[in-house]
Amino acid sequence: MNKLERLLSEISSYTEDHPYLRYITEVIDTIRSIVFEPGVSAEESPFLRDYIEIKRYMFAVVVAVAPAALASIYFYGWRALAMIVVSYVAGGIAEVGFTLIRKEEITEGFLVTGILFPLILPPNTPLWMVAVGIIIGVILGKEVFGGTGYNIFNPALVGRVFLTITFPVAMSSEWLIPLTGGWAGFNQFSVDTVTSATPLGVFANAGTLAPLRELFLGNIPGCLGESSALLVLAGGIFLMLARIIDWRVPVSYLGSVFLFSALGMYLWPNQVAPPLFQLLAGGLMFGAMYMATDPVSSPTTKEAKWVYGVFLGVMTVSIRAFSGYPEGVMFSILLMNMFAPLFDEMVMTLRYGPIEKPYK
Repeated sequence: MNKLERLLSEISSYTEDHPYLRYITEVIDTIRSIVFEPGVSAEESPFLRDYIEIKRYMFAVVVAVAPAALASIYFYGWRALAMIVVSYVAGGIAEVGFTLIRKEEITEGFLVTGILFPLILPPNTPLWMVAVGIIIGVILGKEVFGGTGYNIFNPALVGRVFLTITFPVAMSSEWLIPLTGGWAGFNQFSVDTVTSATPLGVFANAGTLAPLRELFLGNIPGCLGESSALLVLAGGIFLMLARIIDWRVPVSYLGSVFLFSALGMYLWPNQVAPPLFQLLAGGLMFGAMYMATDPVSSPTTKEAKWVYGVFLGVMTVSIRAFSGYPEGVMFSILLMNMFAPLFDEMVMTLRYGPIEKPYK
């Protein structure tokens, strides 16, 4: 590992001295920072206690979501891997392009966006559509606001909603049944299995509930990353224990879905699904762990995180039960992203009082 670090340092020093290669330096430094260390430390106290920085935070999310990504390849074939690769390549080009235009350093935020976006898509999404969606998500969801750290909305969800509105048939009409047994999807590149509806779609149309065991372990039609609630939950718990994400958001989100769906099932039994089914079906678990916890587009104060999660739960159950969309997670998170700054401001006002503006 020390030899690899020295090699990366030598390449970085070489490219930095050549005007036509200096942009490669940012890529090399990003890789070195993720794998080894930021390369900077304080010369006087307080000293750095660890090399943990934002790049490693992003890398931890990629590690946490890796089991769900591998499961998607297992269930749906190597084409799932192709969707992930296309997402990284197309979105990475858009990200680097804006970085070069602004003459800024390459940021690490796309490490997470690039893997999350394909995992919230149907497994039969055309590859060109994956490329279009991730480019739109990067540009309209992040770059128009100023890049990483300035975006109001979750970029991956912006791309997903764009595809949903622009290509509604491709995004919602046919869902592939996962392959199981043996090497399953690893044996083929494209999946030619029987199509079916998602569990939420079946409940909305026929009132039939899928077995909870299948929803939890993973053997049901859905987006790439939502096939197994167990793997998603395991990754989310890892992030919470590592303090990469704040536990208040997923706990309040999932808890409010459970409570509100229990109340709704009592008031509107034919429209609101049971609590456990709500928690395990669709992209709720994935959204609660990886999307709603985005540190940029979610609230920063502790109290606001609770309010944010509760409203997310109420919105998700309401959209699922009373709208034409069986799945309400992505719309709920994007809507609440708009209110995240307001929640923080309300908390700060209650805590410290209203801010007095100086006279002009």
